[in-house]
Amino acid sequence: MAEGFAFDLQATDGRARTGVIRTPRGEIRTPAFMPVGTAGTVKAMLPGSVRETGADVLLGNTYHLMLRPGAERIDRLGGLHRFMNWDRPILTDSGGFQVMSLAELRKLTEDGVTFRSHIDGSKHALSPERSMEIQRLLGSDIVMCFDECPALPAEEAQVAESMRLSMRWAARSKEAFGDRPGHALFGIQQGGVTRDLRAESAEALTAVGFDGYAIGGLAVGEGQAAMFGVLDYAPEMLPRDRPRYLMGVGKPDDIVGAVARGVDMMDCVLPTRSGRTGQAFTRRGVVNIKNARHQDDPRPLDEDCACPACRAYCRAYLHHVFRSQEIISSMLLTWHNLHYFQEIMAGMRAAIADGRFEAWQSQFHAQRQEGDIPPL
Repeated sequence: MAEGFAFDLQATDGRARTGVIRTPRGEIRTPAFMPVGTAGTVKAMLPGSVRETGADVLLGNTYHLMLRPGAERIDRLGGLHRFMNWDRPILTDSGGFQVMSLAELRKLTEDGVTFRSHIDGSKHALSPERSMEIQRLLGSDIVMCFDECPALPAEEAQVAESMRLSMRWAARSKEAFGDRPGHALFGIQQGGVTRDLRAESAEALTAVGFDGYAIGGLAVGEGQAAMFGVLDYAPEMLPRDRPRYLMGVGKPDDIVGAVARGVDMMDCVLPTRSGRTGQAFTRRGVVNIKNARHQDDPRPLDEDCACPACRAYCRAYLHHVFRSQEIISSMLLTWHNLHYFQEIMAGMRAAIADGRFEAWQSQFHAQRQEGDIPPL
């Protein structure tokens, strides 16, 4: 494991795990949810506010930052931590997923991907070597291998070809990453929803050797049942003594189900994006604050929540500012959602440590099934 980076697995309960990832910039308590700071900001939040929700680590996007403002510029300005005023760990993705989903006119070869920017049409190239260089310029603490991620559903032959290309790119990523004390490199398992391909991928990654391992290629349209089907075996294929990161997940139910199956880290834009579109996640399910039923409601979103939106504002006010398109709506609902997601993580960490994860999980699902409080 990279010098200055360590994973301390402290307790297990069934397949659920809790521990601490130690980095020179601070500890990451696991299971961990990483808010997404796509372009050097968690939208509608100040970095200090994100930290107040309980986040130990943020995610940054290689693709977005390389296009704007540019990795070399961020490096000249002191690196991403200084640039965005976040002094704790940052994980950066490799750019592969965004190239797949956002870039125009992309061309894939053994060497890498050439594509046109979705912003201005300018031409760019990404390879394992360039992805490692960009992430080094950004100064991220946890670096992801460059991979290719096909959208599901896809033909098994296509998934197999893509996975094997990603494994060759993983070896090149490791070589290009070099020796960087205090910085970790994670490999990414691919293979779609096919067990044999997942096993082949895990074997290839383990042979190269990484500081942590991600489960990639899920949450790309396959549905929760198929995702959980893969998670029933995929985490166990990866080394037990390294962190396991499920990329791009997800909804509260997805997160709890993933942790139950042995996952340590997750990220998703859902709590922030939903906050901006008037959706609040609560213990009792999703609340659509835009609905007219809230316009005269003096009660908080969630009376058991200690976030600023619930402590100081009522549903009627949150409904009003959302309908009026006031910026404070995005701020308050995003804060609430991130707070709730971190509350889930803290609850799971404590339950796993105490050996009562199953009971915690049952209560979590039972509360959500109750649905929102009745209208007044």
